[in-house]
Amino acid sequence: MYELTSDFMAHRFNDRIHLTPEMLKLIARIDEIKGLWRGSAQLNPHVLKQLKASVIITSTGASTRIEGSQMSDAEVERLIRGLNTKPPKGRDAEEVAGYADLLGRILDNYKTFKLTEGQILQFHDIMLQFSTKDRVHKGHYKSADNIVVARGDQGEEIVLFRPTPPYLVKKEMDDVLAWTLGSLKSKDLHPLLVVANFIFEFLAIHPFHDGNGRLSRALTNLMLLQAGYEYVPYVSLEEIIESRKDAYYFSLRGTQRHHKTEHEDISTWLVFLLETLVTQAEEARVLIEREDPERLLSERQLAVWHFFAAGAELTPREIEARAAIPMPTVKQVLTRLVALKLIKRFGLGRATRYRKT
Repeated sequence: MYELTSDFMAHRFNDRIHLTPEMLKLIARIDEIKGLWRGSAQLNPHVLKQLKASVIITSTGASTRIEGSQMSDAEVERLIRGLNTKPPKGRDAEEVAGYADLLGRILDNYKTFKLTEGQILQFHDIMLQFSTKDRVHKGHYKSADNIVVARGDQGEEIVLFRPTPPYLVKKEMDDVLAWTLGSLKSKDLHPLLVVANFIFEFLAIHPFHDGNGRLSRALTNLMLLQAGYEYVPYVSLEEIIESRKDAYYFSLRGTQRHHKTEHEDISTWLVFLLETLVTQAEEARVLIEREDPERLLSERQLAVWHFFAAGAELTPREIEARAAIPMPTVKQVLTRLVALKLIKRFGLGRATRYRKT
């Protein structure tokens, strides 16, 4: 095992990323849909609000079930609705309430947060705010070893992974945070590679006594949003991970075996995360192209769409006059309607016209 220094850590984090053509294809697919989402006009705010509320429920249920909770999404929804009048009781309910609060804050305010030690500690405190058993250590790095074990057929404990000991946690968290922020600033690596590397190292350090898995998924949402993946609040990442839970743990355990050795390679974990993000992106694409696109139109887009009733064929100038909106906005709305295959473009230049499909 290496005697680690901060300078060496930077090389180590870079060197354990072994890019393959498969990984590059996955990244390209995710970014293609990122561009489609950004290129479309604003979706109906009411629909987006409903989607976000639904994602908070499904993501909370999934993220806590991955760690052993037994609450269904329906139970999660009832609990969240009743939090204003009744505090959660029982471990599962306490963990659900805390994760829902943290995730809601991240999805709503991600632009105001910074990836720092202080912010991560605060997130941990928020996530465990209702947890009776975690009152002492919430918002603080671990003070005792938290070895990851499993139970064998005879009830014996099998050590799966030995995370960073408590006395090294702060140093190693400082190192990975410095590398992450530096890499995002320099743009030497694709942001998805930086996210994957940071989350892997966070889980390998296991900096908290409890809640590391849940917090890692909340941080993944934050980092993806800050990297420009704006559809994250509307498609549950945690739900996709839960559906692939065996592969999730397999990719982590297989990679963690070589943590801090001469053979570090996070490829297995990287492929898992990228494939998961492709699934999320594809679900976001479906939101744009779904069969009932009218529900996703803003009020202005819907008004222009109604101009094409009864087979009307219109030019951008005619729409500008009818809708009393500036030409740049007209073009944006038309681009959105074409993307949703609600109208079709004919001709070029001044002869360009649009007609309902």
